[in-house]
Amino acid sequence: MPSNQQLARPQQVLTIANSYLKRERPATALLPVAALLVVAGVFAVTSFLPAIVVGGLLTTGFLVPLIQPRGTVRLRTDTDVTSVVDSFTSPVPPILPLQWGTADEVVVEDGIPVYTLSYLFGLRSVEISLHRDSRSISDGSHRINLQLRMDGTPWSRYAVDVYDQDGQAEIEYEYEADQRLGLRRLPQRLIADRYFEAALRAQGYTVVERNRSVTRYLKQLGCGS
Repeated sequence: MPSNQQLARPQQVLTIANSYLKRERPATALLPVAALLVVAGVFAVTSFLPAIVVGGLLTTGFLVPLIQPRGTVRLRTDTDVTSVVDSFTSPVPPILPLQWGTADEVVVEDGIPVYTLSYLFGLRSVEISLHRDSRSISDGSHRINLQLRMDGTPWSRYAVDVYDQDGQAEIEYEYEADQRLGLRRLPQRLIADRYFEAALRAQGYTVVERNRSVTRYLKQLGCGS
């Protein structure tokens, strides 16, 4: 493999990812505007001090990292186990369609896939690198570990098990973010949920079961389940 190789990606997934971006970016941009309107409304019906308190609470919620996404997903596909393992260990794993699908480009640098994403009208960009390892386990099953790093900092982890079920592959994986997020990321995650399963279907995978939870931190506060 060349030390630096740019990859093509499935067009159908790119179309879904582009639809996601068209909704996610305006929603994320409008969130601070909505917060200002709330503060202005409180000021209009009460006084300056309550408006300051509400503004402080909203700012804290946006900026303080409270959310640590984690959960489990079970998938099914008509494809055989070997082909699924190959796809999950490729530079564009099926379960990361909104990462590599929204990237400006996907380049393999010395064996490590790198997704370059720009935002703020191209004024800023980040590089997400994908680190992979896999091994065979008992009864022909396979364990694949994926880790995303954003600009070198660990961002999220995925532990994937692939096994045979009557000649077809079933996939179970557990994911957990390495970084807690503020509530300003909530619109991004809610909109991503709408497109994630569509992007999987475009690649031949069906979601059988999906369990999500918030963060251990919120659980400790008695705010999550």
